[in-house]
Amino acid sequence: MTGGPAPIGRVTRGTTGTNRLRRVDRWIARHPALRRSEDPIVVDLGYGARGWTALELWSRVARVRPDAEVVGLEIDPARVETARAELARVRSGETSFATDARVRFDRGGFEVPLAAGRRPVVIRAMNVLRQYDETDVAGAWERMAARLQAGGVLVEGTCDERGRIASWIAVDDSAVPRTLTVSLRLAGLERPGVVAERLPKALIHRNVPGERVHDVLRALDDEWDRAAALAPFGPVQRWEGALRALRARGVDVRDRGRWRLGEMTVPWAAVAPR
Repeated sequence: MTGGPAPIGRVTRGTTGTNRLRRVDRWIARHPALRRSEDPIVVDLGYGARGWTALELWSRVARVRPDAEVVGLEIDPARVETARAELARVRSGETSFATDARVRFDRGGFEVPLAAGRRPVVIRAMNVLRQYDETDVAGAWERMAARLQAGGVLVEGTCDERGRIASWIAVDDSAVPRTLTVSLRLAGLERPGVVAERLPKALIHRNVPGERVHDVLRALDDEWDRAAALAPFGPVQRWEGALRALRARGVDVRDRGRWRLGEMTVPWAAVAPR
């Protein structure tokens, strides 16, 4: 999409690591909103200097919704042209991606422009709001959520450069945050509290005594330490033991079936800023 008003937002730093967003992609792929949607269009907002993350996202969601489409949006027109050139290589069979991948790239920002008035069921905005002030977050959520389909979800968060430490907030179509998910590579993990460095902008400055997210992460570290006796059985068993103990302490740790992946999902109320 070209022409029209200038996109809303700022150009991201552009860091685009191959396979960096695999953890959040797999979470999106199993989300009920995607699976139930009559128009499964997903937006990769602020994909960065290269278009690989949008192609990787499509390859993962297409396993459960072969009719899914992914639209990569960037503010910088040069990045859009670069991604389109990369997509041409995909179409010609020069890459490992499917030549018929239902992916396209356009210019856009928080206004999430899509042709023919279509609305996405999922907007993934990873590593986009890190460069903004905390006071900007609610407004950005509202703009993006307003573009969602009914029942759609905005997935906004942060990860490290290799995708081994990640966290994201699920925001509904009314711009209300619903959950926080932490996803960690368990092999070699020293302490799960390392995710504090990669919390979404709405929480990263709240990891201080007196704030809920600080209490949850401190309790998680405590239970990880206490579960050290399970370490000989592997990091997955230790993680699951820590989460079981955290739940016993009254933290509503959800999606037990995904614990083995190094995930922990809690309701927003458990971590919301005071």
